[in-house]
Amino acid sequence: MGQGSMEATNPNPNPRSMSGVAASSAAELLCCANARALLDSVDAFLFDCDGVIWKGDKLIDGVPQTLDMLRSKGKKLVFVTNNSTKSRIQYANKFQSLGLSVNQDEIFSSSFAAAMYLKVNQFPPHKKVRFLVIEAKSPALYQPTTQEFCTALLQPLSLSSHFVTQIFCVYVIGGEGIVQELQLAGFTALGGPEDAEKRAQWKSNCLFEHDKDVGAVVVGLDPDINYYKLQYATLCIRENPGCLFIATNRDSVGHMTDLQEWPGAGCMVAAVCGSTEQEPIVVGKPSNFMMDFLLQKFNVSTSRMCMVGDRLDTDILFGQNAGCKTLLVLSGVTTQSTLDDPSNSIKPDYYTNKVSDILSLLGE
Repeated sequence: MGQGSMEATNPNPNPRSMSGVAASSAAELLCCANARALLDSVDAFLFDCDGVIWKGDKLIDGVPQTLDMLRSKGKKLVFVTNNSTKSRIQYANKFQSLGLSVNQDEIFSSSFAAAMYLKVNQFPPHKKVRFLVIEAKSPALYQPTTQEFCTALLQPLSLSSHFVTQIFCVYVIGGEGIVQELQLAGFTALGGPEDAEKRAQWKSNCLFEHDKDVGAVVVGLDPDINYYKLQYATLCIRENPGCLFIATNRDSVGHMTDLQEWPGAGCMVAAVCGSTEQEPIVVGKPSNFMMDFLLQKFNVSTSRMCMVGDRLDTDILFGQNAGCKTLLVLSGVTTQSTLDDPSNSIKPDYYTNKVSDILSLLGE
């Protein structure tokens, strides 16, 4: 059976994010004075992408000029997105196609976080799964070298080879981004886009088969989600001993296109929560799991970082949990009325209409 509620979060959250503290601090509208103070107090800006840098495939006005200005001031720029549909390589290509110079090492996606969670936790701890059976030349089996193993993996299974080994495999509800990041991390991925056209059928005396050796299910944003995928993931989590249930994020909606919001990964995650009666390990924002990688990579104190995002419950909370300064932009999901609602307990340090307001307020 799957595990109970477990989230990849910082066990010692920053006091600023505790209830009562964050709620009592009013957000300041960004202006000339505090924009200059913010710039001087920060060495790195962390940007969400959807609703902040772009909407769908359309850049938000003023973004290129603002990023260029920040780089000219010596600021490090990092792009931290919960959208799991692309890998870091694919995101780098998207940035380039939009005329933005961003390299892969500056991108941290929830698809990457899911793969890294499995890798850093050395899962599975005591066993490997998903048999790759290759005919042995002799009755005795032996431990292959890395070169032999890689060579065998590249050969068709019909060809003769030297050993029998096992490969850990992950079932994916999500897009090519998750599959690609899992493969780059050394895992075998099942499902994803390959199961987009598959259909589950209710028939008498017909058993829905699933791979008993799947050790983890990763659920992210999937525009091709279907009943087949839901059943497959459900059986893996409920029936495969120790199978992990990992969610890239729980965003309810997102700007998948420039004109409107669409259901987010949280909808897919909720469906699997309902069928399995399990809670997932969440690796995307507001979990601090990705922050650990950021700190190792850029060696910047979180007090010298500013998280810029359009969502209160993911972007802003992510920054607050880590002790970053926070800037909410109203160009995406969150509206002014949502921010000002008395029931909202998540208050950013600053807020403004869009990212390029930084540029205009500084008179650059």
